[in-house]
Amino acid sequence: MSPAAEPNLFLAWLPAIAGLLAAGCLWGAMRAAGRRRLVDGLPTCKTTGVFIGLVEVKGAAEAETPLTSYLAGTRCVYYAWTVEEKWSRLVTETTTDSKGNTHTTTRRESGWKTIAEGGEQTPFYLQDDCGVLLVRPAGAEIEATLVCETDCDRSDPLYYGKGPEGAIANSDHERRFQEVAIPLHAPVYVIGRARERADVVAAEIAADREAPLFLISTRGEKQISGGYATTFWVFLIAGLVLCSLGCGFGLPATWPPAPGHEWIPFVLGAGAYAAVTFVIWVWSVFNGLIELRNRVAAAWSEVDVQLKRRFDLIPRLEGVVQGLAAHERTVQEEVAALRAQREATPPGQAGPEFHALGGRVIALAESHPELKANGAFLQLQRELSDTEQRIALARGYYNEIATHYNTKLEVVPERFVAALGRLRPRALLVAGDFERAAVHVSLAS
Repeated sequence: MSPAAEPNLFLAWLPAIAGLLAAGCLWGAMRAAGRRRLVDGLPTCKTTGVFIGLVEVKGAAEAETPLTSYLAGTRCVYYAWTVEEKWSRLVTETTTDSKGNTHTTTRRESGWKTIAEGGEQTPFYLQDDCGVLLVRPAGAEIEATLVCETDCDRSDPLYYGKGPEGAIANSDHERRFQEVAIPLHAPVYVIGRARERADVVAAEIAADREAPLFLISTRGEKQISGGYATTFWVFLIAGLVLCSLGCGFGLPATWPPAPGHEWIPFVLGAGAYAAVTFVIWVWSVFNGLIELRNRVAAAWSEVDVQLKRRFDLIPRLEGVVQGLAAHERTVQEEVAALRAQREATPPGQAGPEFHALGGRVIALAESHPELKANGAFLQLQRELSDTEQRIALARGYYNEIATHYNTKLEVVPERFVAALGRLRPRALLVAGDFERAAVHVSLAS
């Protein structure tokens, strides 16, 4: 291949190279747009209204046993720190030009190298005006607050007090200490998938592989949304410029436009990028609506599961408590009869039936040292309260997510995509919807 043909070969491949880079930018833009839709569209729940599924909650970070950050000593629920050391060195380079002459240049290079880092996190509670919600931060994207940023030399006690004793190569003996944390009582924004706790009848937010986002941030919702919006436009415009320039400079190498129409390849590149962007946008919005519809269906299924649990569990508990109460009543009646017979029978004249009754009562007392149904009644009361709490949480979450879904079907531009998929709104639950599974508890006194 002649040297003159090499530029043409490069220009011929330029549209493909630019297209790949533009595709990467488009992926980044769509990812940021999807996250922004989640943040803007997902309804903010109160802590007592969280049950199962993807939720958005705001509150203050609280902990029973808070952590103490390493550098700043801040009481917190999460912290991460780094120590960097500055280095610099002289670099000598020797080059030879086309005439064979040798040139030697010296330049100074410098930079920062991380020499130590660490951090810690603990499950914490998110507290709002309604209650608390447990959050397990493991696996989350955490955006914390900067609580320490200090540059110092060896004369500062912090230099060796919180940093390693040894120095790196070419060290300038200057260190930078940085630490971020989620302080105790700080306002926190959390978006993630909620699940039922294993220890009590309540919800918790934890990492889930199927969750589109698990974010814990000390920034506000508007700041987070604005950050995703900025990322979206930066990636989108960068991809548009790459595709337009790649086609504008590359296509003429294989398809020379007519004189005066050199702008056509640039427009073709921009148009192709815009068309692909529109198709991917429609696809992502439609998939988002389908995922939301499935979450609504899952929320209703959870309501039905809790109603079925109540329908099956409460009658069984009622039967157990009634049996215990009847058993205790029988024993107490027999003890009363024995006491009355003992008082009416002269000493030394008790018959065989008296001794048989006494033996039975003694056996019952040995088998059941505490003949009281109070504990069973209290257990039934707790189960009734827990069951109704489960149902209330499931109802509240269903109505929240169904309202969010119905709103998406009505706002522009999602409503046009919803019309293409013939998606229909879901009815909200009202009190009459639950009468079919109501269970009446009636215990004999």
